[in-house]
Amino acid sequence: MTNSAEDRDDSLADAFRSVARLLRKVSAESLARWDLTPSQFRALRVLTHHAALRPSELSEHLRIAPRSTTEVLDGLAAKGLVARSPDPEDRRATLVTPTDHGRDVAAQIRSASGSESARVFAKLTADDRAQLARILSELLA
Repeated sequence: MTNSAEDRDDSLADAFRSVARLLRKVSAESLARWDLTPSQFRALRVLTHHAALRPSELSEHLRIAPRSTTEVLDGLAAKGLVARSPDPEDRRATLVTPTDHGRDVAAQIRSASGSESARVFAKLTADDRAQLARILSELLA
């Protein structure tokens, strides 16, 4: 009995999901040291890249609902990682910025996460990693 193209595609999708689960697990374990969720770290990472954003802009970057963004920001603010302030261009709006502590934590996490991810991908040769990066970019395009 030969495998059909559909069976191969299903196997590929299953393998992809398994690797995605592994990466989420490694990420969550790494973030546990800082008592952050993956969503909170993603938001902090975006904010450290952009310096200051309105919550609605952050929602767009994260591709999540504004209500979810508010919950993420509340958690980050409670930990002293972000601060909210009035937008000088529109007093009705709020800007969210990372605190100095937030920038420090984000840098520590990036360093640790890079090491964790590197261990996952270390099983691949440099050429395989480059091929995988190219393929994933193509799939996301």
